[in-house]
Amino acid sequence: MAEERRDQRGDREARDAREGAQEVGEPWGRSARPEETEAWEALVATARRTVSDGLVVGTSGNVSVRVGDTVLVTPSGVPYDRLTPDDVTGVDLDGRQVLGSLVPTSELPMHLAVYRATDARAVVHTHAVHATAVSTLVPELPLIHYMAGGLGGPVRVAPYATYGTQELAENMLRALTGRTACLLQNHGTIGYGATLDQAYDRTAQLEWMCRLWLTASSVPGLAPTLLSEEQVAEAGERLRGYGQRG
Repeated sequence: MAEERRDQRGDREARDAREGAQEVGEPWGRSARPEETEAWEALVATARRTVSDGLVVGTSGNVSVRVGDTVLVTPSGVPYDRLTPDDVTGVDLDGRQVLGSLVPTSELPMHLAVYRATDARAVVHTHAVHATAVSTLVPELPLIHYMAGGLGGPVRVAPYATYGTQELAENMLRALTGRTACLLQNHGTIGYGATLDQAYDRTAQLEWMCRLWLTASSVPGLAPTLLSEEQVAEAGERLRGYGQRG
């Protein structure tokens, strides 16, 4: 009987060890390629910037960048200032993990939906305060500034759905039709671009426009002057040639 109890205890210890190993995770089959290592460094820098610029608190947002058919993403629940070059986390376009041992962000369905439906090479998702506030008030950000043209037109609000779900990803895609950024009701923002810098800039611009509208709308007895869709479209055309060439 004592020997049987020892065997049972040994089985439990072995099972616990296996479960513990699964929780920690083991590195996936291949090492990061040089271009993925470089992209990971840029991704981490962008993620840290979302915190330092006040667009997220803690680990509440997430960032991704596409390198070939691999999508590098911030891992779930890990403070960005703790991420190292060894923490590269990557999945394929079907969501199968191909790099790293850390669990990818819970918002992976949104990121992958953007990459499948657009020519995006980078995605930034935040819980920016002013943008999230606006998402609870209106179905579309009023045309307070011509920079809406830089996002494709009036910025829509995707209806609320639980974070990390396919429903949220589908709501987001509808709101993103013809746009490069949108608001997520009672949640935050998402924006994409050809580079991490562009995706970040679009997200930050959206937060600024939301702050502008809330500020103008808060003056008692006055309502802000809004632009027409035609005016915003005209500005959008001009913005296509904005900046230096080459």
